[in-house]
Amino acid sequence: MGRIGKRIIEIPKGVELKVQDGTITVKGPKGNLLQEYNTLIKVEVKDGKVQTICGSHDQKLLAMQGLYNSLIKNMLVGVTEGFEKKLELVGVGYRAIKQGKNLQLQMGYSHPVIINAPEGIELLVEGTNKVTVKGADKQVVGEIAAEIRMVREVEPYKGKGIRYQGEVVRKKAGKAAKTAAGAA
Repeated sequence: MGRIGKRIIEIPKGVELKVQDGTITVKGPKGNLLQEYNTLIKVEVKDGKVQTICGSHDQKLLAMQGLYNSLIKNMLVGVTEGFEKKLELVGVGYRAIKQGKNLQLQMGYSHPVIINAPEGIELLVEGTNKVTVKGADKQVVGEIAAEIRMVREVEPYKGKGIRYQGEVVRKKAGKAAKTAAGAA
């Protein structure tokens, strides 16, 4: 039996959580979020607290109970504090420019790459080489950050590309370094 599914989550002040017809709706200062769930898992809201209950001992349903508990917790954090991912552009001539809500990336291609910001996502640019993705929905924030990173993944020889802030890139030795080491 998992412990995460049994966790009781407090609903922060200023946040409204409704459960009806297989959907969970959370409204807060940073936005509104919707999540559908399996009705075999009960979601109870009492006295400013929310809990997931599974009446079965089926492993898949117990796993779903933990999943929905974590999703509800992430929704509550998202509408109160929000989520953010920071990215760094490393390389000569690599830069990011904000165009309205969208992001334009100059990444060494013959054309600029435009990243469209979906509803509820904010793209911020610090200087020319730092990008921050902010939003209430953790999944969408991570998805957009991954989409930006895929424009130019970090290459292992010089370390150029788009990386998450604090990401460590292990560099490979090139051909010249291998032959020099082998000749000695």
